[in-house]
Amino acid sequence: MEALLEREVLLERRQYTPEEASLWDRLSLAQKFAASSMTQFGYDLSFIRNSHSGSLAILQCNDKTATINGEGEVNSTPSITIRP
Repeated sequence: MEALLEREVLLERRQYTPEEASLWDRLSLAQKFAASSMTQFGYDLSFIRNSHSGSLAILQCNDKTATINGEGEVNSTPSITIRP
């Protein structure tokens, strides 16, 4: 029974909403690889912040935040504030 419940959770996590799919489409190839790795640790792509220096992918896992720059570099302790 527990294995079935775990399987349902995994299947649910693989299903993306159209909004999430749109976010993934806006990532660079390097960001996609890095973000895919982060999802294995429970992170979800929340939004993308665009600036003069490029795009910054913001991922969240419970109360933790991570960022991925355009080159695919992950910062697991970014100095950004996320509004509720």
